[in-house]
Amino acid sequence: MKIFFTALLAPILVASAKDATSPATASSTPASGNTSSVKDPSLADLVIKPAANNPMMFDQAELTVKPGQKVKLTFDNPIQPNAPGLPHNWVLVKPGKEAVVGNAALAMAADPKAMQKHYIPASADGSPHADILAHTTLSQPGSKAEVEFTAPAEAGDYPYICTFPGHFLLMKGILHVK
Repeated sequence: MKIFFTALLAPILVASAKDATSPATASSTPASGNTSSVKDPSLADLVIKPAANNPMMFDQAELTVKPGQKVKLTFDNPIQPNAPGLPHNWVLVKPGKEAVVGNAALAMAADPKAMQKHYIPASADGSPHADILAHTTLSQPGSKAEVEFTAPAEAGDYPYICTFPGHFLLMKGILHVK
């Protein structure tokens, strides 16, 4: 009986010990990528990546958060077998503005510093385009990029896109705030 309980509890105790020694900002990432973090139920801990069957699309076309909720989004750009590795980012935009932001990013292709700017279109003052609500940096194949932000306070459907030139036409989804 003692062996049974030891075998049953050992993984739980090891996981708890790891959590206790992890930095406060570390969080577990659920497999679905669309549930709250175990450590902080008020934080939406999301993971998104290119789709395995089409690296020019996100693996999740819909994500859901609560109005005003703190969000930590990780864009994971793994190297996929039999698929070309491409840089991608994740950009949350105001409703109806995905084409405006996508076309502004497309126009950046002529800018020799566009990669350094992560293909994030800017306003005249250099800050991100007025229609961008949150964004990651470009994630090269085999890397990840993270962004933390507060979800819009107003419920609604907020588009997200990849702004690497031309990607926004296929690589898009909706963040449901409800």
